[in-house]
Amino acid sequence: MPVAAKKRAPVTKATRKPARTSFPPDVTRVKAVLRGLKKLHPDAECELHRESPFQLLIATILSAQCTDERVNKVTPILFGRFPTPQTLAEAPIEVLEDIVRPTGFYRQKAKNIQATARLLCERHGGEVPRELEAIAALPGAARKTANVVLGTAFDIAMGVVVDTHVQRLAMRLGLTRNTTPEKIEKDLMQVIPRANWIALSHQLIWHGRRICFARKPACDGCALAPNCPSAFTES
Repeated sequence: MPVAAKKRAPVTKATRKPARTSFPPDVTRVKAVLRGLKKLHPDAECELHRESPFQLLIATILSAQCTDERVNKVTPILFGRFPTPQTLAEAPIEVLEDIVRPTGFYRQKAKNIQATARLLCERHGGEVPRELEAIAALPGAARKTANVVLGTAFDIAMGVVVDTHVQRLAMRLGLTRNTTPEKIEKDLMQVIPRANWIALSHQLIWHGRRICFARKPACDGCALAPNCPSAFTES
């Protein structure tokens, strides 16, 4: 009988668990990763289209379980009809549902953005607050949304935005030892200088969308590969 071929050990998927490397990571390697990200994505920024903190807040709420590209097709219609918290708060809910339908979960999202608009009017004078807790308490928002708005609209670094791209890349790069967004954020806040928190999120998101893909990362063309413990381990 022919000898059965020896099975290869399965490749660790960095999208499911952190890379096997020491934590906290070496400071020199972290600095090299930050330099590489800045070089690769010097113009990285939030890709949600907006003209005000209010528009960014609503767009971020709509982006849950939806691509930025699709949200960007919806928001011009939404804000063209309801440009302020006051007008959005008074909008017919059926109209809001119809507009935001392409973003998915449209009934809940319409309910959330209208409730958020009303609370902005009732509690914050129609303005987006600059406190993390206040933003996170708004319907449809949470800590990630608060970090997006504070960092992008106000240049206030209270934390690190951890979306699916940041989560995946933080694990691949060995910048975390955890797998949940809340714990990953704590790890990133520990190992990344605060001055880099806002830019880091944008750069990792851009990197995840353009180079470090979920299924087949383009390690051959990645300047981070020499400092990435997961480089060339996934296909």
